[in-house]
Amino acid sequence: MNRRLPIAATVALLAGFLLTTVPASAATGVTRARGFAPHELVVKIAGARAPHTVRLPRRLSVGEASAALRRNPGVEYAAPNYIATASATEDPPPREIPNDPGPITGPPGPPGGWVLKQWNLLPWEGLATPLLPVSPGGIDAIGAWEHLAAAGRPGAEGIVVAVLDTGVAYRAKGARFRRSPDFTSSQFVAGYDFVDDDPLPLDENGHGTHVAGTIGEKTNNGIGLVGLAFRAKLMPVRVLDKQGRGRADEIAKGIRFAVSHGANVINMSFNFGCGRQVPGVDEALRQAYRHGVVTVASVGNLGSEACVAPPATGPHTIGVGGSTEGGCLGNYSLAGEGVDLIAPGGGNPIAGCLSISAGSIYQVTFSDGSPRHFSEPSSYVGTSMAAGHVAGVAAMVLASGTIDPKAKSKGKVAAVTQRLRRTARDMGLPTTRQGAGLIDAALATDPAS
Repeated sequence: MNRRLPIAATVALLAGFLLTTVPASAATGVTRARGFAPHELVVKIAGARAPHTVRLPRRLSVGEASAALRRNPGVEYAAPNYIATASATEDPPPREIPNDPGPITGPPGPPGGWVLKQWNLLPWEGLATPLLPVSPGGIDAIGAWEHLAAAGRPGAEGIVVAVLDTGVAYRAKGARFRRSPDFTSSQFVAGYDFVDDDPLPLDENGHGTHVAGTIGEKTNNGIGLVGLAFRAKLMPVRVLDKQGRGRADEIAKGIRFAVSHGANVINMSFNFGCGRQVPGVDEALRQAYRHGVVTVASVGNLGSEACVAPPATGPHTIGVGGSTEGGCLGNYSLAGEGVDLIAPGGGNPIAGCLSISAGSIYQVTFSDGSPRHFSEPSSYVGTSMAAGHVAGVAAMVLASGTIDPKAKSKGKVAAVTQRLRRTARDMGLPTTRQGAGLIDAALATDPAS
């Protein structure tokens, strides 16, 4: 029968192994492991009669500790303390699927019909069912929603995400502007329009509304599609004009506005030119870091940009590349030192990928360029879309209770970034292309991981 060692004994037992085998910068990708006791390892020292169950300090993950110990010849084995379940004949309880039907125009879709379009939010492994298929490129939003509900923060309730973009269709104004039918007014906190210098950051392009939808479109409301952090508050900050162009000074002002008005996460789905130095934006990003605000940016798309550039390369910002429905890297996704993670961006895969699946990222936004007409267009593909996924999952991590609530501002940013990287799925590509890998929303919000 295994004995469970106290932390003090654990440290004494493992110090010689861990101090010599765990690098100062721990590995960012670990073997997936679900269904094990948190912060415990079953360890057998070479020559010992029996294994010991070891309690790990909270700063040390199960994956890091087991990997380090397995590399030491003095350890016979080190494995997570896996949990078994009874082999009952009853079917497991079904996973709850939001009732959003998918289309908002034409014949109404069935409850849960969003799964037919939003491959990007589906589980990537498991048993497929008629109601819940799996997708190789999915990030398992459903598993993450379950973790947040268990933590008492469903849909990342209590978190504020600023969307720095072309604006958002968050409210009606006169005969020209209409709120997206899959948003509610209660989802938003006050933002600002730094292009027109007024307090109404309304979208004139559609890009910002699409990105905001991925981050937090209304979910389980029987309308349209679903968003990731669907109970988070969205802060629309317009820094890009109708053509999707923005000035550095206005972008820096937008970042500072979001920080001073309570944003926890800032999404930036845009890029400056290759090799540009943007000190004002970098200064604003450092301010965000000092205040504990997680900043996320797209790395850019081949053809539109030539290299990974600011703000993705900015201080403490998470740079995001794009992946496809088939779980491959998108052929548009730029490579470079600024790539930290990849997330669903849709589109065609790089050459050599085993899957040719090339679905788009669907979200409710303008159907014809008009801020009065909405649908789910199939034209949205790229790292802009990918960044929105990471911003949404970052909000979910903050709400999940997996980050120490006592962490100071800078430590909180580092903890969220490290958790997203550590729980990402390694796609077997160079880090300059995939960073730590493809985000996994369920694993990132799982208190046992």
